[in-house]
Amino acid sequence: MQQKLFSLYFTLVVGFFQLLIAQTSDIKTTSAQLDIQGKNVPVEIFATVNGNTFSAYSNETPAKNSLIIVNKDNKEPINADYEAFILSTFANYKNHNYQFLTKDFKLIDNAVNINDIQNVKYMYHPVNQGDMIKSNDTVSLKTDFKIWDPANGINLGFGTLHFYSLMFVFAFGFGYILMKKIFKIDNVDEKFLDPLFTWTLVGTILGARLGHVIFYQPELFKEDFLSVFLPISTKGGLHFTGFSGLASHGATIALIFTTLYYSFKIIKKNPFWVYDRLGIVVALGGAFVRMGNFFNSEIIGKPVDPKSPFALLFPQQSSEYGVTIPRYPTQLFEAVGYVLLFILLWFLYRKTDKKYQQGWLFGLFFIILWAIRFFVEFLKEPQGDEFIQFAGLNTGQVLSIPFMIAGLVIMLYSKNWKLEK
Repeated sequence: MQQKLFSLYFTLVVGFFQLLIAQTSDIKTTSAQLDIQGKNVPVEIFATVNGNTFSAYSNETPAKNSLIIVNKDNKEPINADYEAFILSTFANYKNHNYQFLTKDFKLIDNAVNINDIQNVKYMYHPVNQGDMIKSNDTVSLKTDFKIWDPANGINLGFGTLHFYSLMFVFAFGFGYILMKKIFKIDNVDEKFLDPLFTWTLVGTILGARLGHVIFYQPELFKEDFLSVFLPISTKGGLHFTGFSGLASHGATIALIFTTLYYSFKIIKKNPFWVYDRLGIVVALGGAFVRMGNFFNSEIIGKPVDPKSPFALLFPQQSSEYGVTIPRYPTQLFEAVGYVLLFILLWFLYRKTDKKYQQGWLFGLFFIILWAIRFFVEFLKEPQGDEFIQFAGLNTGQVLSIPFMIAGLVIMLYSKNWKLEK
């Protein structure tokens, strides 16, 4: 059975990712069409979250019809000086004959104050006057690719519940419910559940944050030390940021140690008994976390041919990724992989005797989880500076290899840690 699982898994993975990689493209611009009252007008799409880049673009006169997707960061007045900067930038676009449009492509005749600007979603510059949009025109955008430009969260009136935070709530909430069911199946006292939840939460957040800083952004230890441990930044004044960088490798390492403490000091069971069950929960939780990344337009993929069925434009992507063009939705690739892994582990836990072979499920979890991460990395843009590289592999791939090897070793030795049924 073990050999059949490996054969099936690697056949599917290799075939799937070979298909994806074959569609990679070196395109540098994003072409689309505006349907203006039934007339197809070719346009070049531009988008950026960088205020200076957005402002600088207002000084250019495009050689082709240009459509700008206006990001909320382009028009959010964080202070009086920046509000003046925004007004000046939009006035410059107006002077260069850009037409301001709502999200429904309705003309905005006047956008002279900051409140009017909040309604601007697109700016359109036609090369020919005959392609101007009139107030009564019906307009729509036609693309070969999909555009992912969602709201950041749910407006609660007194604040915004960000989808990224909500996905973490789902990850731990469903994880708690699932582990409660597992404890019931295994006849384990529920008094041991809350300590496991606490140590898992601490290990995940602290480990993921430290892992990101150590592997991708070590300069923060010198430049902004408090931001390593707290969701704040002291650069340019003290302000709340949330944890903007979390690394799954760091979370895994921390979870290994916190679970060891929980196993020996609290529940007093073989750590691999806990790891086997925790792996099932983490696989599902990982899918929610990647969905949070998707809502944040982060951990995005490399450029892809706009005609590819996987092509997605992320107008809210960070400017560190470069040109805003269609890319692979690598967050979704990982999320789907983790959901399938969860289904496989849950099936093996409920329908086979593998849960009595302590470590077997955990070893399989390690191999597949990090194999998914390893292969998806081929399609990802670098996450920060790549401090660890080897044989053409990036930091995420290099760090995944030891975990896959560890998983294989654990599976081989699990036959020595069998429980009686």
